[in-house]
Amino acid sequence: MLYLLASIACSVAVSVLLKIARRQQIPVEQAVAVNYIVAVVLTMLVLKPDLSNPAQFLPTWWLFAALGVLLPTVFVIMGRAVEAAGIVKSDAAQRLSLFLPVAASFIVFGETLQEGRLIGLALAFTALFCLLWKADSGKKSAAAPQQIGLLLGVWAGYGIIDILFKQLAQSGTAFAGNLLVAFCLAGILMFAYLSAKGCRWSKEGIIGGVLLGALNFLNIVTYISAHQAMQDNPTLVFAGMNIGVICAGTLVGAWAFKEKISGLNAAAICIALAAVACLFYWDTLRGLLA
Repeated sequence: MLYLLASIACSVAVSVLLKIARRQQIPVEQAVAVNYIVAVVLTMLVLKPDLSNPAQFLPTWWLFAALGVLLPTVFVIMGRAVEAAGIVKSDAAQRLSLFLPVAASFIVFGETLQEGRLIGLALAFTALFCLLWKADSGKKSAAAPQQIGLLLGVWAGYGIIDILFKQLAQSGTAFAGNLLVAFCLAGILMFAYLSAKGCRWSKEGIIGGVLLGALNFLNIVTYISAHQAMQDNPTLVFAGMNIGVICAGTLVGAWAFKEKISGLNAAAICIALAAVACLFYWDTLRGLLA
């Protein structure tokens, strides 16, 4: 539980940093590229992966290869989706990707669907829809095919990354090495992308990247650690992470950035708390209500 709470805190901190970066016109793409260099250094210093036998990573080559490609690719897709469809729809697509890892919990990872989990998930998805609802979301507007494609890319990309992190957690002691290779590959691809765009580097982008790299590293490591600590209950991590991030992000946005919380959003936070209670403490609740 502590790993999950730490991961939620780091994820919200990353979102806050990216929001500040956009407001200050700091080149976010440069920060993301530098972030991978910092992540590589921290992985070497903190996790100390065993690189004495490179052959140990061969069975999981597809895992770090997929993460190395998807991490920067989904970021670029997310950026284009925000430009084409807006941040509200893009954020909704990212959060509703929860459906994919939850489905994988039962289909791929063999988790048993229990009564408390089923009720908790129903409440969780209700809370997510309510939290992502904005005052202008009821307005009808035709979505262009490009917007639909980008939003589907965000939805599928983040969902698959969540599943891959769960797979990475199952690689045992080799996860540090797999994570290192994934960060290296992601960094190479991101720098190649910026080079192809003719990027002109700035001091702000580099400094922002150092801060982003530290937070992102902590976010990913604590998220994987949460999966390892609750390896038989991936649904708890997937749902708990998404609910926690969007609830905490909503409250931080209201407090730090004076963003308005509607009555529906406030009710959604209460529903989310009920969902967490059902997901994590169903047996205790059932005993109290019996």
